Amino acid sequence: MASPTSPHDRSLSRDDDDPVDQMISRTGCAHLHFAVQECMAEHQDWRKCQPQVQNFKECMLSFQNKRKEQLLKHVLQNLD
Repeated sequence: MASPTSPHDRSLSRDDDDPVDQMISRTGCAHLHFAVQECMAEHQDWRKCQPQVQNFKECMLSFQNKRKEQLLKHVLQNLD
């Protein structure tokens, strides 16, 4: 019987085209996402990983705000 792989195991082939990993990579926050995953793999307790979670959250919020501004600017330009 094969042992289940951990979702935190980053030794798996990077050839899998995981849409979540692709989306996070486009945000520029992938290194922070991996830091959260590594912390979770080490501690098995999300409460011990709050600094990493907060850093990732702030990065994602920053990306989302910039993206929102870009979309709004694009919409306003097309109204002219």
